[in-house]
Amino acid sequence: MLDTVTKYTVHGKTYEQTHGNAFDRGSADSYYGRPRQPHYYPNGTYNGDPVTALTNDELEAYHAGYDYNEQHGDKKSWD
Repeated sequence: MLDTVTKYTVHGKTYEQTHGNAFDRGSADSYYGRPRQPHYYPNGTYNGDPVTALTNDELEAYHAGYDYNEQHGDKKSWD
């Protein structure tokens, strides 16, 4: 399976977003109005169990994804 890689710059640092990685999960949690709960899926979102014991770099990426989405205001409309 090929995965699309998108790059975002947050707080002066560039992060890659792929399906299920820490940046992706942070931005998704923000999008859906969920609280911060750092995690990621190494095999893609919902493929296998989430990893919750993140390294410092993974934690930073998760929070950057969350912050990016909060800053840009992309939120799920439940209407």
